[in-house]
Amino acid sequence: MKGKFYFIALLLIAGLSSSCEKDDSEYQNDFEDSRKAWLDFKESTNNSYKYIVVGGSWVGFSWETTLTVSNGKLIGRHFKYTVTEGLAENVTEEELEWTENEAEIGTHEFVGADALTLDEIYDKAQREWLKKRENAKIYFETKNNGMISTCGYVENGCADDCFIGVTINSIEKL
Repeated sequence: MKGKFYFIALLLIAGLSSSCEKDDSEYQNDFEDSRKAWLDFKESTNNSYKYIVVGGSWVGFSWETTLTVSNGKLIGRHFKYTVTEGLAENVTEEELEWTENEAEIGTHEFVGADALTLDEIYDKAQREWLKKRENAKIYFETKNNGMISTCGYVENGCADDCFIGVTINSIEKL
């Protein structure tokens, strides 16, 4: 009888310890499948591609940023507002659309998608955006041939422009 008790206790302890080791992300399997799709795409394109990140605001304006990567290195970033309704009236013509070449990347700090490669997007997704939070709803979609299309979270109770993450409209080989 004691042997049976110890066996059951051992099973319970093993079950509890393995549940504590469970990954934080509720999307872990989907994420790993998506990362595999990304790595396959990366290899087939010699890590040379472009992708378009989109965003907008509840007041009406929207934008897109096209990021170009060649051999794993970010070589270009192009930004443009696709809808200008709701923008402040003092936005200059130069701020409505701009292009950064390799030497200029990151010079337009306050608007547009961050200057990241898809490797960096996947790392940030795993490290930050997909972490389970008690106070937030997590979003993860893979509408780009299995690669990330939406990844991020919205904190509970937030009313306007609350999404923290990335929305990728398309990913293409160069």
